[in-house]
Amino acid sequence: MPGARLYYEIRGSGPLLLMIGSPMGSRGFTALAALLGTDFTVVTYDPRGILRSTLADPSQAAAPELIADDVQRLVSALGSGPAHVFGNSGGATTGLALATRHPEAVRTLVAHEPPVTELLPDVEQVRATIDDLCRDYAAGHRDTALRKYTALTGIGFAPPRPAGQAPAPESYTAPPEARAILDRFFGYILQPTTRYRPDLDALRATSVPIVVAGGRTSRDQLYHRTAAALADRLDTPLEAFPAGHTGFQEQPEQFADLLRETFSGVRTGPHPH
Repeated sequence: MPGARLYYEIRGSGPLLLMIGSPMGSRGFTALAALLGTDFTVVTYDPRGILRSTLADPSQAAAPELIADDVQRLVSALGSGPAHVFGNSGGATTGLALATRHPEAVRTLVAHEPPVTELLPDVEQVRATIDDLCRDYAAGHRDTALRKYTALTGIGFAPPRPAGQAPAPESYTAPPEARAILDRFFGYILQPTTRYRPDLDALRATSVPIVVAGGRTSRDQLYHRTAAALADRLDTPLEAFPAGHTGFQEQPEQFADLLRETFSGVRTGPHPH
């Protein structure tokens, strides 16, 4: 790719199915990919700057449009597209950008809890909180940043500290690989991803079936709220998927069954037009 080299894996056989995460790489989809490899040619990958995918400029922001162009080039290089696409979290935002910029590359998109916070009525407050915790992380107050992120989203990167114990900036520890992902996420992914505003007119007009999904157990969390806001703007149902934000890891068998059903065309949440 221009300015990057992408690592990807292929499993199974059948129609092409691409799984996209952000900041999560290929390994996060291992269980789900193994289950769906019986029915699909499943492709997982590490986004640029994550794990085994290298980046020429480490300070390059991961704008969803840029990452979507990477995905389009990957589908083109595989030569077996268009692809069914399952995107989770920031990967779902990538999927929305992909369906907008390169609809010819997408057969069906399942956007699972995309963090499209610009669609929320309290966007100003959410944006300010994200900016604040990113500043904390950049200043070395990583414990503080992680806990603010968990408080905002309900998604935890680190275990909570004991009651009454104040965090110290130097107490943050993580394996080098996990630390590199967090550095990239809080430095160059979170802000451009949550600042992305989907082109709603283009998504309404596209011929690509778009399924917007939220977890059954994450209803009060930020990214379930953003999924609901997107579904409302697209006038399409918000589909309930197993477990929470990472339900494909918590209940992979049930998740795989529902994706098979979705990609078979049974549940495609058609637009009213």
